[in-house]
Amino acid sequence: MAGKIRAGIGGWTFEPWRGVFYPGDLKQKDELAYASRHVTVIEINGTYYSMQKPESWAKWAAETPDDFVFTVKGSRYCTNRKVLAEAGPGIERFLSQGLSRLGPKLGPILWQFMGTKKFDPDDFAGFLDLLPPEWEGAKLRHVVEPRHDSFMTPEFVALCRERKIGICLAEHASYPMIADVTADFVYARLQLGSDDIPTAYPPEALDLWARRFTEYAQGAVPDDLPTIDKTAPEKTPRDVFAFFIHEGKVRAPAAAMELLKRVNT
Repeated sequence: MAGKIRAGIGGWTFEPWRGVFYPGDLKQKDELAYASRHVTVIEINGTYYSMQKPESWAKWAAETPDDFVFTVKGSRYCTNRKVLAEAGPGIERFLSQGLSRLGPKLGPILWQFMGTKKFDPDDFAGFLDLLPPEWEGAKLRHVVEPRHDSFMTPEFVALCRERKIGICLAEHASYPMIADVTADFVYARLQLGSDDIPTAYPPEALDLWARRFTEYAQGAVPDDLPTIDKTAPEKTPRDVFAFFIHEGKVRAPAAAMELLKRVNT
């Protein structure tokens, strides 16, 4: 038994993809339908900046295949604050905008923090405790993406593991990589791709990540990634959500499609 490995991109409205990923004659209104049939997950980034209309969520769900999933980036008004434990009203407002309209297509919610945000154990625990496991009848999965080295401590990993909240596996030039498994899924953002490479990552790098994600899906933890807590998590199948979101990101869709070929054969 193994979890499902999904690979995708951040957003779907991106002009440089037109004529590269999207056919030149494709209408802009059809881009989501096209993208969702070539990758298996899309991270909605616009929610980080502003609220969306309930009818938009329903429309996105209707335009995508039955087995497609969206992940959603949490509002910056919840994460870019001095006192995280006071984010409760903002989190409720964010969840109330219509996410439940996605139904079974709602994947994890990503709470991303600025690179200047340092780890404060009590305040961060207070924030994590504000993240509900359910909302309007839907089960919620949460994942956090810290970007400061102060989070590289067993105390942070323990806080997330106790609450079954994921830690984003970020491959980035300057942000820390934390590969500890703290939830029943793995969420990865691969951000070292290059538009000079047709598939963003060279074949050998895609092979490597395909192997790692397969191990995660089977319940193992790759031994070549940096973990903070050396205690092995429970071996159980896990879903994997992998995103290619590199600088320029023109080749991100190609990277996602190439990864899917490697994990679905």
